[in-house]
Amino acid sequence: MKQVINYFFNILISLDQLGNTLLGGDPDETISSRCAKNQDKWYWYYLGTVLEFVDPGHLEWAIEYDEGKKVKPTKRKD
Repeated sequence: MKQVINYFFNILISLDQLGNTLLGGDPDETISSRCAKNQDKWYWYYLGTVLEFVDPGHLEWAIEYDEGKKVKPTKRKD
């Protein structure tokens, strides 16, 4: 059962990356990561606000520092 759950989780991640690619982003980066890195643009800011409302802390843990736009890593509060 765990293998099936992992399989579907991987499918969801790949769809997220596909969406980011179709929006002109890095093919290996998720929309959440891109959103967290681009909070200076109004559309990413509002999407980030929605993501944070649904899942508090989402943008902080979703950043992929090795993909897409390069940003300086920050210390996480895990």
